[in-house]
Amino acid sequence: MKNSFASLSWYLALACSCALYLASCKKPAPQGAGADWAFYLGDPASSQYSRLKQINRRNVHKLQLAWTFDTGDSAMYQTNNLIIDGMLYTASPHSRVFALDAATGEQRWMFDPSSVHDSISDYDQRGLMYWKGGENGRIFTMKGPYLYALHALSGELVSSFGQGGFIHLGEGLDVEGTPAVYLNTPGHIYHDMIIIGTNVPEDVPGAIRAFDVRTGERKWIFHSLPRPGEPGAETWPEGYLARTGGASDWSGISIDTLRGIVYASTETAGPDFYGGWRYGQNLYANSLIALDANTGERLWHQQLVHHDLWDLDLPAPPNLLTVMHQGKKVDVVAQGTKMGLLFVFDRLTGQPLWPIEERPTPKSRIEGLRTWPTQPFPTQPPPLMRQRYTPDDFSPISPAANQLTRDVYERSGNEGAYPPPSLEQLIMFPGYDGGMEWGGAAADPQGMLYVNVNEIPWFYQLVPTRQPDGSPLPDGELLYRVHCAACHGLERQGDPAGGFPSLDDVKGRLPEQVVMQLMRNGGGRMPAFERLSEAQKQAITDFLFGRKTAASKKLQQAGIPPYVFRGFQRFFDQEGYPAIKPPWGTLNAVDLNTGTIKWKVPLGEYEALTERGIAATGTENYGGPVVTAGGLLFIGATADAKFRAFDSQTGELLWQHELPFDGNATPSTYLANGRQYVVISCGNAKKKAVHGGMLVAFALP
Repeated sequence: MKNSFASLSWYLALACSCALYLASCKKPAPQGAGADWAFYLGDPASSQYSRLKQINRRNVHKLQLAWTFDTGDSAMYQTNNLIIDGMLYTASPHSRVFALDAATGEQRWMFDPSSVHDSISDYDQRGLMYWKGGENGRIFTMKGPYLYALHALSGELVSSFGQGGFIHLGEGLDVEGTPAVYLNTPGHIYHDMIIIGTNVPEDVPGAIRAFDVRTGERKWIFHSLPRPGEPGAETWPEGYLARTGGASDWSGISIDTLRGIVYASTETAGPDFYGGWRYGQNLYANSLIALDANTGERLWHQQLVHHDLWDLDLPAPPNLLTVMHQGKKVDVVAQGTKMGLLFVFDRLTGQPLWPIEERPTPKSRIEGLRTWPTQPFPTQPPPLMRQRYTPDDFSPISPAANQLTRDVYERSGNEGAYPPPSLEQLIMFPGYDGGMEWGGAAADPQGMLYVNVNEIPWFYQLVPTRQPDGSPLPDGELLYRVHCAACHGLERQGDPAGGFPSLDDVKGRLPEQVVMQLMRNGGGRMPAFERLSEAQKQAITDFLFGRKTAASKKLQQAGIPPYVFRGFQRFFDQEGYPAIKPPWGTLNAVDLNTGTIKWKVPLGEYEALTERGIAATGTENYGGPVVTAGGLLFIGATADAKFRAFDSQTGELLWQHELPFDGNATPSTYLANGRQYVVISCGNAKKKAVHGGMLVAFALP
């Protein structure tokens, strides 16, 4: 695997600064969070680690409910909450910001972005940012394309920031116009700069940016999708960079605050599933990138998926930790992937701790759509999940499930993590939602990494954007296939388990004007269709409402790919369980000192199966763990609405508690009035069942 270094002068400057640092005898800040949980995922290193140990493996069985708070919202609630100076800050499912007394859950103030911008849609907001400077500190929150600055003690907008308290993130991207971007994962604040990635549409180039924390002025930008002539552009076909997008960082960043290095993990380039126009390695998509935090200058990168055709974005911010390797302490950065792989690099040089092999992967079955000949695989640690669906994985849950999995496998097969693009249905395993997901991993000071993993099979298939006889599709159906089918399915069946509703009966559920408004402004997980004309939005609406539309030659020639993704679809059995032998979700402890898996346990269970005598299977899981100095690992995440505490040394389950909704968020732990609390957001992020929006906090008696 080839590593790319960008700046010798930067490394010389770093060497000088490190020498000065050593001469000053200062110690780096301790890893993780202390009394406060003041950063997304605990600290700028994304450690998800707490130094608190009032709650520990000896007394956790006494843990009890301390308080609850209902936000009054009902949707996905994925926030990793901040706690600073006795105040808890949360972003509700509809992005309202609440400040609560951290000891009692009593509300202090609330800020509703809709009071400023009333036509912006909600996205899956995962956290907030805090700056301790200025008068009484600031809270930064997001909704739609806007980043807001609030006074931490009052919730009022900071009028000196941006345009009276906010900036539009579609501005300052170095692109034409002001695209409808958004930000659901917070960044971090470093030296009075807000450093963030951005969620962008497939035709908008991605970037990582820094803004002045006081004024909102852009300080620097790194084009994670390079512009023509920039380093990385040579990995793209000539002329294509001007008409593509993506390769942004939506999953979050980590910062080595001592060295001043930002570590960012990027997504695929657009279109997600059709790469016929972009054959090449496609830098800096699917890459771990190290940037100078002061300037945005690229220091090194490692691409972990070449020429992605499967939506295998790097799903979570990397972890920064220190390990013992070959008898020496090494500061490393670890990045998990949707394939259940862990890549570990020297934080300064970008060199892998263990060899990475470029292994051949299957060739495309579609003419004109080429796969990259090899993909990178780490030799250590071993994969945290199965890497291929085989006959050994047929479901044992019931005779019917076993026969179904056998039949589908014989018809579809699976060729591992990188299935060849095909017009026939294939099993996608590992799946689109991991392996690892956005909840990230927890890292402790002993070099251990704790990570939850999904083992759910999906389907993969491309479909043409023309009729079987080669004639054009009607405009409405064509636009639906290109812009809607990936989430809602070719047959409009949706993916309820993934939060995508069926559109088959939309005519009977929603007025036509509401459908048009959703396409204009977005809503829930749906982005705004800003780049479509009103006539094109109307054509999609006509298709959904059963009205015929013409097949216009102009649209057929407007950059429509010849093939699109059929849609996200999990492979479930007749009872709705994953159609594969358990485990379906696991919690893993990985020793990065040795590159080995220390323990692995199922995460979650289905009581109906347990009652049938089937051992805990694990469930699909969203949201990450927190590890503490008390020897505990706290995690919600599962589909059984349980919050659990495990022994971090052994993986033994020590405590669990029923939640009002699934805890699809990473918890936080903190001290308030001398008492340690653990709090988690609950909202049923991925379930068809009733959603909610509650905070639940626990403490010892």
